Amino acid sequence: MRITKVSAWPVPMRLIEPYVIAYETVEQVTNVFLRIETDTRLVGHGCAAPDLAITGETAEGALLAVGVTAEPILRGGDALRHVRLLELLREPLAASPSVRAAVDMALLDLLGKAAGLPLWKLLGGFRDRIRTSVTIGILPHEQTLERARRYMEQGFRCLKLKGGRDVEGDIERTLAVRALVGEGIELRFDANQGYSFEESVRFVEGARKARLEIVEQPTPKGEPDLLGRVTAAVALPIMADESLMTLRDAFRIARRNLADMVNVKLMKVGGIAEALQVESVARAAGLEVMVGCVDESALAIAAGLHFALARPNVRYADLDGHFDLEGDPAAGCVILRNGTLFPSAKPGLGWEPAAAR
Repeated sequence: MRITKVSAWPVPMRLIEPYVIAYETVEQVTNVFLRIETDTRLVGHGCAAPDLAITGETAEGALLAVGVTAEPILRGGDALRHVRLLELLREPLAASPSVRAAVDMALLDLLGKAAGLPLWKLLGGFRDRIRTSVTIGILPHEQTLERARRYMEQGFRCLKLKGGRDVEGDIERTLAVRALVGEGIELRFDANQGYSFEESVRFVEGARKARLEIVEQPTPKGEPDLLGRVTAAVALPIMADESLMTLRDAFRIARRNLADMVNVKLMKVGGIAEALQVESVARAAGLEVMVGCVDESALAIAAGLHFALARPNVRYADLDGHFDLEGDPAAGCVILRNGTLFPSAKPGLGWEPAAAR
């Protein structure tokens, strides 16, 4: 199966409800959709979610990387030799992880379609569904509680609170949410690198009664020793997120005991193939894995979901990046029921553009 054409196009999407995290306010994103055509009737699709703060990319740069770098390397290649093609792209696209992720998705989408199977079964088929958290950005006290109440009514059983700007305010909001939701709801907290070591310890001690499940990336990614100090100093599981960008980062975190858990985002590591290797390193080190996301189309969320369903050590999911996107071409690519995500039963990633149906 030879690749005959590779094309990409930008899809700007506004958020229905903009949100605030420790270092920015997000109102709109642009994803880059990728299409790989072959000399058969099969076509594969992927999606890049470039984010300057997270992946170091812009949408314009991602489009350029596809047209100038990826397309000439991929054209004429055997679409079913997925790993070989990704290795050819590794160095040329070293600074474009979300583009590599999109190519990885499209090639695996083709593989699933060629086999007539959904991707999660091809990758291992460990489970057929997974609960996802839903995120509450940094909001005033009453709005935080209103949002938590709304998500509970929608059937979510896992909430993730954002913080990192005001440790005392974060403690207050976290305790208030626990008092509101009761014991049956899982709570996670993400400081997005906003705390010092002292503030991290203060937050964990102050929010103890909230019985948090996870505290995510409390300290700056550029100071890995701080993350390790927090991990050693507190009883709650500490998760590395922004500190994990590559397979080498996963090895460093595991070797030095810098975290208890890792958040694997396809856009950061460069796709499912690389995520599988990160997951193996984490499992060997006894670190549990959460699959996370940025603000990305349901097509990219589907790829993260298929990865999570395939592997036993991916215990947690934070795949809510598509919930508030207006005009997502791939809406419906994953199925949400009472806070749990299910894959499409269609082959590959389960999506075809409307014009192709």
